[in-house]
Amino acid sequence: MTRIDDKFATLRAQGRKAFVAYIMAGDPDLATSLKLMKGLPGAGVDVIELGMPFTDPMADGPTIQLAGQRALEGGQTLQKTLDMVVDFRKTDNTTPIVMMGYYNPIYSRGVDRFLTDAKAAGVDGLIVVDLPPEEDAELCIPARDAGLNFIRLATPTTDNKRLPKVLQNTSGFVYYVSITGITGAAAAQSTDVAPEVARIKSQTDLPVIVGFGIRSPETARAIAYVADGAVVGSAIVKMVEEKHSVSDILAFIKGLADGAHSA
Repeated sequence: MTRIDDKFATLRAQGRKAFVAYIMAGDPDLATSLKLMKGLPGAGVDVIELGMPFTDPMADGPTIQLAGQRALEGGQTLQKTLDMVVDFRKTDNTTPIVMMGYYNPIYSRGVDRFLTDAKAAGVDGLIVVDLPPEEDAELCIPARDAGLNFIRLATPTTDNKRLPKVLQNTSGFVYYVSITGITGAAAAQSTDVAPEVARIKSQTDLPVIVGFGIRSPETARAIAYVADGAVVGSAIVKMVEEKHSVSDILAFIKGLADGAHSA
């Protein structure tokens, strides 16, 4: 049982939905992103997605692409991102942390070394968007063997023939991408999401969390109502880009979390 499994078991027992927040490690700088990260649980965040900055983030829209560029220009590295988790764990040993990004930095470090270091730091799960199920032997299965959840994305184009393949080694939760396209593109619609979530849940007992296109407490509530929870990334990262204070960003996140939790 990982912290992710424990969190969703607790939420299920309470009859509550999950709120998941994404931030980019090192954006706009290491100190600010660490301060923001440490404030997330108090703002109602159930699971933290910590972005690993990468030079070529092909699934991300301009907002998160620019966040990654700012982080890299500021000297953020994979080691510094792991160090953020270590620092966070000094005062919080319960909030699940999922590292989200691309395979190249992990491959460059070495899979075995990365998994050992991530587990030791206090990471609970991985979302690596450019490794399909056909490549599970690369990272997914080693991660599972190391005690980390490997969370897979399903999309509107994941048909019934493809879905079992996507789900086969997934653990923790399923991340359903509510729209076709990149992060931060269109607005999520609960009427479109509901039948897709039901279709996925008919084939797995894992929680289904929905992300992409959620920018308001109202949308977070509507999406969480038809799923097991909601994820917000680009709307949070945009506030970082606009140089809002950490306290203002956390207040915005609390509104989103309250929306999801009211579903």
